[in-house]
Amino acid sequence: VPPEKPVNITCWSKNMKDLTCKWAPGTEGETFLHTNYTLKYKRRWYGQDNTCQEYHTAGTYSCHIPKDLALFTPYEIWVEASNRLGVAVSDVVMLDILDVVTTDPPSDVHVSRVGDLEDQLSVRWSSPPALKDFLFQAKYQIQYRVEDSSEWKVRGRCGGRGTARGARGSRRCHRLPLQVVDDVGNQTSCRLAGLRPGTVYFVQVRCNPFSIYGSKKAGIWSDWSNPTAASTPRSERVAGGCDPKGGEQNTTLRRELKQFFGWVKKHAYGCSNLGIKLYDQWRVWLQKSHKTRNQVGKEP
Repeated sequence: VPPEKPVNITCWSKNMKDLTCKWAPGTEGETFLHTNYTLKYKRRWYGQDNTCQEYHTAGTYSCHIPKDLALFTPYEIWVEASNRLGVAVSDVVMLDILDVVTTDPPSDVHVSRVGDLEDQLSVRWSSPPALKDFLFQAKYQIQYRVEDSSEWKVRGRCGGRGTARGARGSRRCHRLPLQVVDDVGNQTSCRLAGLRPGTVYFVQVRCNPFSIYGSKKAGIWSDWSNPTAASTPRSERVAGGCDPKGGEQNTTLRRELKQFFGWVKKHAYGCSNLGIKLYDQWRVWLQKSHKTRNQVGKEP
């Protein structure tokens, strides 16, 4: 049987220095005959045909072009499949290198405590080193998990809840608090809130470059950075040893404030400065309130 034409050609450029492309062998897969695949490319209007030489670099059906690629120039890319019974040619894909750029992961990722706030961690990182000399913007995304979990919790639309992504990338509905901050924008720092006190968290960051030299495309997400670990402070709340009636006069006010700041945290999520400042004030006040009550309860 002659080969089917290859389909689903996708390409990406690592730091604007090269180009890697992948494809699928066709709807029915390969025939029982051995099939050769050749990726070819040329500049759209005036270039001559070039043949990719480095195959199987990103999987069985892939090829890597390491150098000699022009920027600001569209390319035509296609794949030819051939066996003893014939040749099939894929549809031509047109792209500009600047539109398919991905980067190395962000570097120098640091995670630290935010004073004595028991439910927060601060994350800071640097832009990908290879792109510091280029005019571009970037979006960043953070994912994090607790030490005793193998799943990274990811914001999704699974019933309005978070979704859990396991080691193989599968997804299912998850009812734990959302564990991805994907509205970081072009910042290189973020505050994670709503964490568990006295808990070790592993944090990763990735980058999506866009608007490189004015490109209108969305960009491609980088790999995640290596996990960085930090722990939240242990809760200073003392069980017992306090007058159970000592804080009753503030119960209603505290409940109303907690509901209000819970709303702020929900609707000004991620790295919103307003949400962070209001939530910080509430947490500091709450912890001071507990310390005062505990000290009063211990007096003879």
